[in-house]
Amino acid sequence: MLDKLQAVEDKFMDLEAKISDPSVISNQSEWLKYTKAHARLAEIVQVFREYKLIREKLAEAEEILSVGGDEELAEMAQEELKELKPRVEEYEQKLTVLLLPSDPNDEKDVIMEIRGGAGGDEAALFAGDLFRMYTRYAEERGWRTEMLDANATGLGGFKEIVFQISGSGVFSRLKFESGVHRVQRVPETESQGRVHTSTVTVAVLPEAEEVDVAINPQDLRVDTFRAGGAGGQYVNKTESAVRITHIPTGVVAQCQDEKSQLKNREKCMRILRARLLEKAEEEQRSATAEDRRSQVGTGDRSERIRTYNFPQGRVTDHRIGLTLHKLESIINGNLDELLDALITAKQSERLQQVR
Repeated sequence: MLDKLQAVEDKFMDLEAKISDPSVISNQSEWLKYTKAHARLAEIVQVFREYKLIREKLAEAEEILSVGGDEELAEMAQEELKELKPRVEEYEQKLTVLLLPSDPNDEKDVIMEIRGGAGGDEAALFAGDLFRMYTRYAEERGWRTEMLDANATGLGGFKEIVFQISGSGVFSRLKFESGVHRVQRVPETESQGRVHTSTVTVAVLPEAEEVDVAINPQDLRVDTFRAGGAGGQYVNKTESAVRITHIPTGVVAQCQDEKSQLKNREKCMRILRARLLEKAEEEQRSATAEDRRSQVGTGDRSERIRTYNFPQGRVTDHRIGLTLHKLESIINGNLDELLDALITAKQSERLQQVR
C-alpha cells in the first residue's frame, strides 16, 4: 500500500507543477483537466502525509525505548506509543478506503427527477417538499440549482419536476437518493385526522457530456408545442416547449421552463443525454448480479429506500436500517448525517469485498 500511496503523492506533485506552468495556464481546457485531477488526489495526499508524520513519531518513540537509559524519557515514549499505535491503525483504515476505486461519475453534476407516485395530490405535495429539501441542501453546500422542467399542481405540489444541481462532488453525495421515498402523514385535506401513505420516486442522474453519450441527430425526433401549467402568458401562447425522442431507445425528454425554444431545446438535450447514460449504465449493472444485490446504491427506482413518518417525527432509511428522529431538520435540508451513514455503509461493503 505504501508504494501505491507514494506513487499517488508523486503524481499529485507532478500535477501541482503542471497547473502552475504558464504554458498550461494559457490553455484553459488543459488547465481545468489538470486542476480536477489534482483536486481528486488532494485528500489522499493530505491523509498520507499526516500518516507519514505519525509513523515518524512512532519510530522515534520505539527507538528511545530500544536504547533504554533515561527512565522518565522511556515512560514518555511508552505513553506516546499508546497514543500513536491506534492512530496509525485509524489512518491505515482511512487510506484503504481512499484508495478504493472511485465511481467515475462522482465528480459530475446531477440531473434530479422527482415524480409523485401513489397518493394523488398528497404525493405531488410531498414531491414539492423533497424538491425544497434538496435545493436547501444544495444551497448549504454552495452548489447551484437550475430548474429544467416542471409539471406543477394547483395546490403547490409537482406531478413531476426536473432540475440540475452543479458543484463539487454532487453525484458522490446524492447518488444514493434514487428510489421510492414513502411519506406517512395527515394530509391538509383530511378532515378526520387519518394518516395517509403516499410515495414519490426520485432519480439522480449524473449529467452526461457529449463525449459520454454519442447521439446521431438523425435518431432524434423533435416536437414543439405550447407549454402548459403556470408558465406565464408568453410561455403558454407560443410553441416554446420542446420534446425530443431518441428513436432507437424510445427515451423521451421534454422542457417547457424557458420562453425561448432554443433554450428549452438545449436543456432538453441535457436531460436526454443523462437519461441515455443512465439507461446504458443500468443495462451494464443488470448484467452483474452481485452489483444488483448491493444493499446501498442500486439506483433501482422501484426500491423503497426511505420512509418519512410525520406523526412520529422520524426518518428511516430501509437499506441500512437507520432511523433518525430528526424529520423536521432533514426536510429542511440537513441531510449530511443521513448521507454520511449511507456512504460509510457502502464503503464498508466495498472493503469487505476487497479483503
